Amino acid sequence: MNPTIIRLTARALLGRRRVLLLLPMPVILIGLTLLAVLSEDEPPDEWGPLVFSNLGLAVILPLTALIIGSSALGLEIDDGTITHLITKPLPRSEIILSKLLVAWLVTAVATAVPLAAAALIAGSGSLAVGLVVGSALGALAYSALFLALSVMSKRPVAVGLVYIVLWENLLVSFVDGARVFSIRQHATAVADAIGDTALISSTLTVATAVIMSSVFAVAGTVGATRRLRTFALTGEAN
Repeated sequence: MNPTIIRLTARALLGRRRVLLLLPMPVILIGLTLLAVLSEDEPPDEWGPLVFSNLGLAVILPLTALIIGSSALGLEIDDGTITHLITKPLPRSEIILSKLLVAWLVTAVATAVPLAAAALIAGSGSLAVGLVVGSALGALAYSALFLALSVMSKRPVAVGLVYIVLWENLLVSFVDGARVFSIRQHATAVADAIGDTALISSTLTVATAVIMSSVFAVAGTVGATRRLRTFALTGEAN
């Protein structure tokens, strides 16, 4: 990995207005948790999965990863500054891994902190730990996937949204077998295993979740690296 690329990428991501898009989602998550805890109209096993799984891990995690992951390299491709990067004698894998590290850390922190805070408000410290670990695992897989999309597609955000809506939230709801290939379900499985609470539930095993998330992370990283190698000096793929 390259410290200079890591530093410049972090500065670019955290200094752009796009990061402001991340603020409303954690506020909504924590607000809904507070309302649910204070109302006491429904038991935790009724509202917990809706807040932590259907909102936190199914919406906030992938959307945060999409915004960050598609921007880590995509912004440089859009404005043409990618040419400064690919003309330097740097291995393409070093560039991709540096970008991925920043995207992963920013996504994991931006997602895990509000989810853990919401779990603590709900009174479950074990779930808070589970959500941190699950978010970190899911953030790595999502970041690799969306980073690859930013190199392979001219509209990574649109493609990513289609993936999130149609695959992660629609198809998975009707086809049980598709859950094995759902990053959201991987993160949920880990959070459920560690949290051991009715606030969240999953049908996948931790082993399956870890293995399949690793497959997504490796495939995304390799795909992005190979695609970046085909870039000409104009910033377009050959």
